[in-house]
Amino acid sequence: MPLTIAIESPRQEGVIRLLDMSSAYAESLYPPESNHILDLASLEKPDVTFWVARLEEAIVGCCALVEAGDGTAEIKRMFVDPAARGLSIARKLMEALEATALEKNLSAIRLETGIYQPEAISLYRRFGYVEIAAFGDYQPDPLSLFMEKRLART
Repeated sequence: MPLTIAIESPRQEGVIRLLDMSSAYAESLYPPESNHILDLASLEKPDVTFWVARLEEAIVGCCALVEAGDGTAEIKRMFVDPAARGLSIARKLMEALEATALEKNLSAIRLETGIYQPEAISLYRRFGYVEIAAFGDYQPDPLSLFMEKRLART
């Protein structure tokens, strides 16, 4: 089945289904104060690039790159439908996200993920992300892992 990754609006039924699944998963693992989930309206802001992964026409994955305004950006709402895992969808979403970050001449990509998500942590480490201290508006949290990848600026 052909996989496509494209910049699309998050406000569509298949994406909202994934975002709801992602939120439910995070809420099952962490208390509310350790969940840092962007809502749908926040994903529609001009400083956000949002990707949708499709197998055939079915929406099976998504992620967002949120620019901080200081030459860096943050990965948010990275999620792949559990029924579509194992097909390298997250890897392809990361490749699209990083290609756009390079085109935008960003200096770094950062993220916050939870310590109970080993698959996500492994993905980010494979892409060269390293642990850093809490950044931006985040506070240190024993349930959070903060990561960054420095990018070569042209």
